[in-house]
Amino acid sequence: MKASEVAYKPVGLALGAVSGMIAGAAFKQLWKAVEGEGDAPSATDEDRSWKQILIAAALQGANFAVVKAAVDRSGAVATRRVTGTWPG
Repeated sequence: MKASEVAYKPVGLALGAVSGMIAGAAFKQLWKAVEGEGDAPSATDEDRSWKQILIAAALQGANFAVVKAAVDRSGAVATRRVTGTWPG
C-alpha cells in the first residue's frame, strides 16, 4: 500500500462524515425550495402521498451522491497536492 493511500484513509473517513452532514443540510434547503415545507416526508408518513415520498427519496439520494462525489474528489485533489500522488 502506498503512503498516499495510507494517508488518505483517515481523511477519507472524515470526509465521508462531513459529506453526510453537508448533504443533510443541503437536502433540507432543497426540499424547502421544492415543496415549500420544512420537513421532507419519511417513508412511513401516512399523511403524505406516494408521489411526495418517492420524489423526496429520489432528490435525497441524488443530492447525497452529488455532495459525496464533490467532497471525495476535493479530498483526492488535496491529497495529491500534499503528497504528489493520487490516492488509489
